[in-house]
Amino acid sequence: MPELPEVETVRTAMESQMKGLIIRRVIISDKRMRWPIPENLPEQLNGGVIMGVRRRAKYLLIDIDVRRGKSEKLNQEQGANKTTEWCLLLHLGMSGSVRIYPPDHHPTQQQKHDHLIINADHDQSNDMDTAWTKMVLNDPRRFGGAQLIKRQDQDQHPLLRALGTEPLGNQWNGEALKKAIKGRKTSIKSALLDQRVVAGIGNIYASEALYQAGISPKRQAGKISISRIEALTGAVKDVLRRAIAAGGTSLRDHVQPGGEIGYFVQKLHVYGREGEACHHCKSPIKLIRQSGRSSFYCPQCQR
Repeated sequence: MPELPEVETVRTAMESQMKGLIIRRVIISDKRMRWPIPENLPEQLNGGVIMGVRRRAKYLLIDIDVRRGKSEKLNQEQGANKTTEWCLLLHLGMSGSVRIYPPDHHPTQQQKHDHLIINADHDQSNDMDTAWTKMVLNDPRRFGGAQLIKRQDQDQHPLLRALGTEPLGNQWNGEALKKAIKGRKTSIKSALLDQRVVAGIGNIYASEALYQAGISPKRQAGKISISRIEALTGAVKDVLRRAIAAGGTSLRDHVQPGGEIGYFVQKLHVYGREGEACHHCKSPIKLIRQSGRSSFYCPQCQR
């Protein structure tokens, strides 16, 4: 599943290539997703302007302003010349990806697992499909999906309202994490994966941050000292930033919107390296299962 760095990489590309474009056509597939794509999405978004792209945890949030005039169908409910501020939420699921095709570089036909296609351009009078920028949500396993939310209601949406603090924000530090895990008897690895504790950290980067901080994934969260928690939050921020700079980690499914792979896989110290030598002490990396998830760690360097 794409984690925070992969989603942030996608967000950056979408922001740079889609911001300011006018949506000309929205196409959705008839295949059911984990979060079904609304059937009225084309009707709601056609003619809208993409105002920007944000990220919350592992979700992409596309801000779209749609202005309706007196003669438009949707205006019956919304009122004349009223702008509706939408937030289109995308989740990439286990195997999803977003691809962006510039004008005149589109695939010749819709691909099998393309579930959402947004065509957009700068010129409202342009009716040539090949001249449009095309954004495609492709998801072979269909564990992702899309939701359309009024922007003023997004913080109360069921997928967003319980999310914890963003780990790359200034508000997240050792003190904040210590408070969030106070009294918890769960392992620190499980705590980092709890999206209510901190938003966006997944299995790969939790393992790597714990290695960098020298903390065993088995250690009880609520009993870790503040000094070690501060080292952990610093390691999380460092690992995430380096992963974003490398375009994420392409272990199987992740590709960037232009088709490039992520190269952070070449910098992993423990994840996926069971039995291989630790880069620091040369001890073999171990693998354990925690809450159904794989945890990789060095038994000598992590205590």
